[in-house]
Amino acid sequence: MSDERLVALRGATTVDADTAHDVMARTGELLSALLERNGVEHDQLVSIIFTSTRDLRSAFPALAARELGLGDVPLLCAGELDVIGGNPNTIRVLIHCYSTLPRESLRHVYLHRAKHLRDDLPE
Repeated sequence: MSDERLVALRGATTVDADTAHDVMARTGELLSALLERNGVEHDQLVSIIFTSTRDLRSAFPALAARELGLGDVPLLCAGELDVIGGNPNTIRVLIHCYSTLPRESLRHVYLHRAKHLRDDLPE
C-alpha cells in the first residue's frame, strides 16, 4: 500500500511586462520548479488553479501548463483579488497532487518579485 496522499503546492511569480511571452515563460518556470523541487510526476497531478492580477491580460497562465504537456490535467484560471497595495504583475498557482512527502517537507516556490510574499519559506 502506498503512503501517497493528496497535498497542495503553492507558488507565485511575476512578469516584467504584460506580454504573452513573459506570462508563458514565467509560468512555465514556476510550474517546472514546483514539480521538480517536490518530485511530482505527471500522473500524480490532480488539478492546477492559476490566478493573475488584473494588470495581466496578454495570456492565460494555463496555456504554459499545456505547453509543458499538462493539457490532460484539469486547469483553471481566475482573477486575483484587486487589493490596494497588492503585488503587481503577479501569477499565483495552487497545484493539487499526490505525494508521499510530509507537509513540512513540501517546497512551495516564490520567484522574482513574488519572493517577498512568502519570505518565511526556504529557497
